[in-house]
Amino acid sequence: MTEKRPWYRSSTFWIFLGLALGVLLGGFLPQDQYPWAYDGFRFLSKAFISLIKGLIVPLLLSTIIVGIAQTGDIRAVGRMGAKALLYFEIVTTLALFIGLAVGNWLKPGANLPMDLGAHTAVAAVKAKTGWEIALHMFPSNLIQHAAEGDILPVVIFAALFGIALTKVGERGKPVLAFFDGVAQTMFKYTDLVMKLTPLGVFGAMAYNVSHMAAGHVVNGTLIKGWTAVFHLLKQYSLLVGSLYLALCLLFLLVFVPVAWLAGIRILGFVKAIKDPALTAFSTASSEAALPKLLEEVVRFGVPRRVASFVIPTGYSFNLDGSTLYLVLASLTIAQAAGIHMSLSQQLLMVFTFMLTSKGVAGVPRATLVIIAATCGSFGLPGEAGIAMLLAVDEIMDMARTTVNVIGNGLASVVIAKWEGVYGTETEPLPDQGN
Repeated sequence: MTEKRPWYRSSTFWIFLGLALGVLLGGFLPQDQYPWAYDGFRFLSKAFISLIKGLIVPLLLSTIIVGIAQTGDIRAVGRMGAKALLYFEIVTTLALFIGLAVGNWLKPGANLPMDLGAHTAVAAVKAKTGWEIALHMFPSNLIQHAAEGDILPVVIFAALFGIALTKVGERGKPVLAFFDGVAQTMFKYTDLVMKLTPLGVFGAMAYNVSHMAAGHVVNGTLIKGWTAVFHLLKQYSLLVGSLYLALCLLFLLVFVPVAWLAGIRILGFVKAIKDPALTAFSTASSEAALPKLLEEVVRFGVPRRVASFVIPTGYSFNLDGSTLYLVLASLTIAQAAGIHMSLSQQLLMVFTFMLTSKGVAGVPRATLVIIAATCGSFGLPGEAGIAMLLAVDEIMDMARTTVNVIGNGLASVVIAKWEGVYGTETEPLPDQGN
């Protein structure tokens, strides 16, 4: 048990300080007047995210291979995977229906202005079919998947490699020792990178606020500076509030009962994942929080072999916050465009998102691509709708990404409880300085 640090030396304090300074400096240094400041803020943010993404693949590859190879029980891995997928599908479906209910109740798009002639830089892509999603799971080129940050095929490759390693026997021990050494080194490397989190948080917040303060057109009038920032938030307050309310309902009506049924100490769990949740909130990137999330759930009692399998898989199949946002945002677009959607159309849209949401990446604004691709199938103005949502997408992305991280952390604990292995991890973790 590590000694408790003073509040001014805790990572949480510095993360919040980075958030506050980012908002202040971003507001006082708008992009149009101080492009050099905006570029500097953006550099800090992108550099931090690049460091994070650079450790994702080697960390996952090594921990999954070692975790599976050390179990020696392939049937246990298959059983765990089946339980995880069942859990993911139930929770994401509940998230979709909560988004549907809140969207119909509050109607956040009813009074939002929409320029039906608007265009957006979001690429129009074809929505993936169920077969395409299933085919995408299988690794064809590990180097390409790693370079593109395509996590799911890497997870599948690592799982199959770990299974194969158990079949080799004594001759596979040097290989296992190598990947175990890589895993331990990557945890130390992760610790070094995570010390830069407050700096990355500051850059992310500052460059986004600086961009907003540079000016936005509202009802045909260009507003700039702090007026633009505050007026924009006021105009879209109902939409942002609707999403935050829906995510709170998801936490209270789904996460809390699930934790209670699984016998999880909810307050202890929230305390355990506060740092990765704050990282996700400030960077709007699930990937940025992944390494720290893996560390913290293991500290909480989840065996590393379970955490390193369930959480990365959940990044493709269990993005609860993003899934909820998909249906809420699509309803908002329909309402803003004055398009009435019948209950049967809404249910069909929910079913569509049950499939397409499985392809949502854990990076900022990936949901916008899915929305743009799906809107066309239901006669909704996808490009104009995305242009409308982009104004406050960063604020909403921060919240839904945080819920994604919390949901996947909870999933790992639930599966560990379900497997009867919670609290059995005896291997000490590297000191994180908490």
